[in-house]
Amino acid sequence: MSRKVLITGGTGMIGTRLAEMLIDAGYEVALLSRTPGSGRYRSFRWDPLAGTIDEAAVPYADYIINLAGSSVSDGKWTQERKREILSSRLAGTQLVAKQLAKNNHHVRAFLSASAIGIYGDRDDQIVHEETLPAADDFLAEVCRQWEAAAQSVATQGTIRTAIIRIGIVLSPEGGALVPLARTVKLMAGAPLGSGKQYMSWIHLDDLCRLFIQALEDAKWEGTYNAVAPNPVTNQQFTKILADVLHRPLVLPKVPEFGLKLMMGEMSEIVLASQRVSAEKVLRNGFTFEHPQLRGALESFYGEE
Repeated sequence: MSRKVLITGGTGMIGTRLAEMLIDAGYEVALLSRTPGSGRYRSFRWDPLAGTIDEAAVPYADYIINLAGSSVSDGKWTQERKREILSSRLAGTQLVAKQLAKNNHHVRAFLSASAIGIYGDRDDQIVHEETLPAADDFLAEVCRQWEAAAQSVATQGTIRTAIIRIGIVLSPEGGALVPLARTVKLMAGAPLGSGKQYMSWIHLDDLCRLFIQALEDAKWEGTYNAVAPNPVTNQQFTKILADVLHRPLVLPKVPEFGLKLMMGEMSEIVLASQRVSAEKVLRNGFTFEHPQLRGALESFYGEE
């Protein structure tokens, strides 16, 4: 049985690790890329904003994993940057959906990324997959439209579709952990804002294993939160990170207005409180290798 996976956004932090783990698990991997031929995997050319895609790309695949979207944490959220954050997700997902509506392929499952940003700022309320998206929140609106585009594949009725709402991904290679660890190492670590906001995190390898399980197991259909079962407050997160890095926490809290000054609206990512339930993926039989934050952080920094 052929096991070919086509990944959009395959050169990002998640895609890079996921491709490695898929290869290790015996899959063949190809990427959809605006600059094909530059990496170690077979790649097909596409340009989501121009609406063009290599006609051979989707027919190649047994499975498609859709991760494409420009990073929400690079640079301030100007109007232009916000348009790019939205259009980079929408255009790619819509383009793949359009190809999947044709009947010249044998794709068995379509997995599309989303983010827990869809829930907005929820204080200490526990949110799960049925919780409605937040109103009037930029990231929530991006996720809502992104998911709607992916959902259009499910409504075609023939392709199993799962939407994975990704939490704060922990990796020393990128994402939120890098600047947080850097400030703690420089002895400048401090909780951000009130410190009471919840962070729903997931170890990069657990996230990739979750994608692979969702690919292999036909009962994964619909929407899932990809977060470890033990979210922590920002204050707990900062304290455990400082412990693991053997650094003291010297500063009082970094005030909210200071973060807003530095990061603009993007400060929502670290100031919004999202206490997200992992119940559904656990019920689906997924086992986390890193269910606790300390163990997850030690897997990266334990030797230091």
